[in-house]
Amino acid sequence: MKQIRKLVFYKTYFFEFFERQEKKVKEKIDFGLYLLQYVNQLPGKYVGSTKEKNLFYLRIKQGSDIYRIFFCYDEDKIVVIMNGLTKKSQKIPENEIDKAISIKKQYFDEK
Repeated sequence: MKQIRKLVFYKTYFFEFFERQEKKVKEKIDFGLYLLQYVNQLPGKYVGSTKEKNLFYLRIKQGSDIYRIFFCYDEDKIVVIMNGLTKKSQKIPENEIDKAISIKKQYFDEK
């Protein structure tokens, strides 16, 4: 399969989240990241959007736990992977979305 997008991990936000996860969760996250790189149109099962422009999240489900990993596009080819969270309720907490917005702003300001 041909790679469609290149993943860029901005600072250490994602890795700090990733390292805290169990092996099965890490495997599912890796699969989700693979899909981001190699599949042109991802099913809604894997990707969701926020109300913020150019801010999306990768959905990961393991057992009864649900995880979200925020990302945005840069020039339609680069996916910037940002922070992640374990979701405890139906709605993503506003402070987590605000954190992702702040990280996205930092990334584009430093670019």
